[in-house]
Amino acid sequence: MGSAPLILSMGEPAGVGPEIIARAWTATSTETPFAVIGDIRLLDSQGIPVTEIGAPSDAASVFGRALPVLDHPAPAPVQPGRPDPRNAAVVADWIENAVALALSGEASGVVTAPIAKAPLYAAGFRFPGHTEFIAELTADAPYAGTRGPVMMLTARDLRACLVTIHVALDQVAELVTADRVGRTVRVVHETLRRDFGIARPRLALAALNPHAGEGGALGLQEIEVLRPAAAALRAEGIDITDPQPADTMFHDEARAAYDAAICLYHDQALIPVKTLDFWGGVNATLGLPVIRTSPDHGTGFDIAGKGVARPDSLIAAIRLAATMAAARQAG
Repeated sequence: MGSAPLILSMGEPAGVGPEIIARAWTATSTETPFAVIGDIRLLDSQGIPVTEIGAPSDAASVFGRALPVLDHPAPAPVQPGRPDPRNAAVVADWIENAVALALSGEASGVVTAPIAKAPLYAAGFRFPGHTEFIAELTADAPYAGTRGPVMMLTARDLRACLVTIHVALDQVAELVTADRVGRTVRVVHETLRRDFGIARPRLALAALNPHAGEGGALGLQEIEVLRPAAAALRAEGIDITDPQPADTMFHDEARAAYDAAICLYHDQALIPVKTLDFWGGVNATLGLPVIRTSPDHGTGFDIAGKGVARPDSLIAAIRLAATMAAARQAG
């Protein structure tokens, strides 16, 4: 995979994906090459030079002067801001083909532009989102490690990794089990070593309750689940703290003490990430045979086609995928 480019799936064609891809190419055209799998006509309309390629291996030779595209046209006309379920199947195909190229070694990693779930569901898509779909697509591929998927959000120097994701808050306590915490931590520990080149990762475990339960006065999960889980993980050789009060984990000095935070529910991770860098956060999927990153935002139907969508998050996702791919290859 040493010289293989990244593959970028175009995402929902009626969203901001095409325009932020164009702007990301403009900003990174002297960096690690990537190719887009999507509709070349739509990308050509974004005001940048594009070139159709036949295989990912062709990307490097054209990347500095044009955006390389593996052309898989959308079957229905695309109107910015108005998704069409007739295009849902090709959106899924773009993702599936991108993952297949990464599994074959023709691509070094996958970066996914945002998708819209409603039109996909209307067309019969049966997965909650990208993460679950890519996990299914890679389920039969060999993988030497604890298998995810685990969601990691990054911003600046913060890596926040989630034990639970899109669940109601009143379900979190039941879902935060020793097994789920242990699997998440193992995936993160192994990923930091393999894909970030950190020989001895330092992990900080967030508590569930205020003040880490205040000795049981504000909840028992820290005593009954989290402390024993952390002790068991340390016995395996993993450097992880006991559960820490989440309200003191994310300031500058605290972040310097760990390489990743293990967060127990959605907002515990997303609030500090988006506070640190609202425009440049990245979503990475850990514990899979392929590297996958994505911008940490949606399709932006309300601004699609208006030329105001910011590419910061996609640029950061491309750069993170390139860094991870290089580290995995070096390992």
